[in-house]
Amino acid sequence: MVRVLAYCINAQEGLEFTKGLSAVDEPDIWARSLDDQLLLWIDVGEPSVERVKKASRIAREVKVYCFNRKSKPWWAAGRAKFTQMNASYYQFEWQSIQALASLYQRTMQLSVTIAGNSAYIATELGECEVAWVQLT
Repeated sequence: MVRVLAYCINAQEGLEFTKGLSAVDEPDIWARSLDDQLLLWIDVGEPSVERVKKASRIAREVKVYCFNRKSKPWWAAGRAKFTQMNASYYQFEWQSIQALASLYQRTMQLSVTIAGNSAYIATELGECEVAWVQLT
């Protein structure tokens, strides 16, 4: 669900999900130009410094969305190195992500409204709001 939310926040032409966990050399989501240049690399979770460094070398723009209980220690441990790279880092509130996950169904329709640093998600099971902060 966090990947879907990151996709919605960054909606643009050419944006697509990659193979995910089965392709370790690819981001979770990317946007490529018509001439196959990597315009946007989006990772969801807490990637290593080396992974973000690699991404910032090959993509024009890199975004990382962290969201679980490990995200604060991950950011504290790597902040000095992460802020030296050409990447943007965002953190979702863990409780909001849990509320979003509770709305999941195998087949579902959802409506997403984004205003500022907050997304309002509505599904057949209910609705929730997910806010995020930029870490850099």
